[in-house]
Amino acid sequence: MTTLRCDLVLEQTLGHITHTANLRSLVPAIDDVEARFVPVPFEVGGRRSIPVWDNWTVRAGRRARRAVDELWRKEGRPDAMFVHTQVPAVLMGRRLSAVPTVISLDATPRQYDALGHVYDHATGAAPVERAKTALNRRSLARARHIITWSDWTNADVVDGYGVPAERVTTIAPGVDLARWRRDDPRPDNETVRILFVGGDVRRKGGDLLVDAVRRLRDDPDMPDVVVDIVSNGDVDETDGVEIHRGLTANHPDLIRRYHEADIFCLPTRGDCLPMVLAEAAAAGLPLVSTDVGAIPELVRPGETGALVPVGEVDPLVDELRRLIVDRDRRRRLGGGALELASREHDAAANARRIVDVVRSVADLEP
Repeated sequence: MTTLRCDLVLEQTLGHITHTANLRSLVPAIDDVEARFVPVPFEVGGRRSIPVWDNWTVRAGRRARRAVDELWRKEGRPDAMFVHTQVPAVLMGRRLSAVPTVISLDATPRQYDALGHVYDHATGAAPVERAKTALNRRSLARARHIITWSDWTNADVVDGYGVPAERVTTIAPGVDLARWRRDDPRPDNETVRILFVGGDVRRKGGDLLVDAVRRLRDDPDMPDVVVDIVSNGDVDETDGVEIHRGLTANHPDLIRRYHEADIFCLPTRGDCLPMVLAEAAAAGLPLVSTDVGAIPELVRPGETGALVPVGEVDPLVDELRRLIVDRDRRRRLGGGALELASREHDAAANARRIVDVVRSVADLEP
């Protein structure tokens, strides 16, 4: 097979940092692929704040263009390019058609705008929004193929941006199962540990979970319950709440927290497809979350976990109580979650699928 020379241009924010780490680890191990990684950092540079230039889309687009131009000038053009996400892609212009390009995204701008109230993201005036939509349509049209993290995003790329369905493929980012799978059964401990992982504690519903655990601990008929919160965000350690800071993506201490937990809970107020849910599934944990974004594609009631209404504590308490008192239910849903992760969220398998899509658009000699 002809070796594929591929540039991977990768946004460096939130869960995309973990996605980058997985691709950096897994893609070089794939046969007949020479990968060059082009990270697009988020940090604001310089001494002055200039409103337009400080916009993340503008900043990411300029940085991606400069990095790609410099790489191509020094080392030549690749056979194909993979750009994740549409944020750095939107201002890359003709570079997206200069070599065959695949654009990857976790959510469309329209979907992000719909969730904007929880991300402190405001839409602009009508002319600005029309221009933004036109730029995104143009960049998606220039790409040979689109990869989406979920069917939820796939549908909006087709319906909202006019991309033909045959040019869009859903491939979840995935988890390195070799690292995350727990090999031995969970012991029947007297204390039930609930795990929460998230940087923005309020948006992710950490405050709701703390309230729910407080109520559960006040119930004399309940076993001992502790919530482990992995976050660098603003949250205080109180009775039954243990805080763990400074744990980075795929770190052994982070994975250990998953392996020591009995339930994973993310009662988020707004999200697209949180990678922490796939990590929890890979660790064999039953999942409790909310019906927002693409979460129902991973948290499937009665199969992998339970969905609760956004912002409501009482239903959250009820679902957690059912899991806390029923070990068999925890094991059954955790097993279902692991099965789903193995089938659809295996990062090694999905990295190969991504490379296969990129290879399919490259103009290579057979």
